[in-house]
Formats: sequence, structure tokens, C-alpha cells
Amino acid sequence: MKRHFLACAGVALLVSCGLARAADLDAGKAVFQKFNCASCHGADAKTAVDPAYPVLAGQHADYLKHALTAYQRGQSGAAASANIRKNPVMGAFAVQLSPEDIDNVTAWLASLPSDLGVRK
Repeated sequence: MKRHFLACAGVALLVSCGLARAADLDAGKAVFQKFNCASCHGADAKTAVDPAYPVLAGQHADYLKHALTAYQRGQSGAAASANIRKNPVMGAFAVQLSPEDIDNVTAWLASLPSDLGVRK
């Protein structure tokens, strides 16, 4: 009983802090459309206009979140590192995204069908 109470209290704390916020997939799709991501990554987020551009559909949301955050850091003028990505186009888009936008768009992209998924 005590463990159950502690687990529930922990979940309540996460929710109240916004850490366990559920992503809004419709809002994520809207972010993708608003910033015209399809112009480079394709309308399906997996048929890019250039083979050098990454497939986004089906990618892990946490990886995409890290990448967008690294592009935001890259716009700050810091030197390139594993946590900073320097790309003028992606950086210009990424700095306009709120943390909620990033959560939503990365969750939406991760939910899309793709060959990136692990098949069992």
C-alpha cells in the first residue's frame, strides 16, 4: 500500500511539474506544416528532396528533441560540439520553437509510419 501511494505521489508530482505532459499530435502536425518542414523533408517526412536530408518519420522522439535543441543552441554562437548543431536553415527554424512545440512535433513525427522502426 505504501509503495502504491508513493508511486501515485510521484506521478502526480511529474504531472504537476509538466514533465509528464502528454504530447498533442495534432499540434505537432500543425508545427510541421507551419514551418513548412515538408519543403525539405517531404510531406510524409520520409521522402526528402535531397537524399542527404534525414528521414524524420518514425524516428525516436527523444533523438529528434535532442537534435532540435542542439540546433537552438547552435544559434547562440557557441562552438560546435555534440550538443550544439550549426546549420543556418535548421537553426533559424528551431529557435522559433517552444519546448511544447518541440514535444508535440517530435511525438507526431515519431508516430508516423516509416522503415526506421524495428520489426519483430
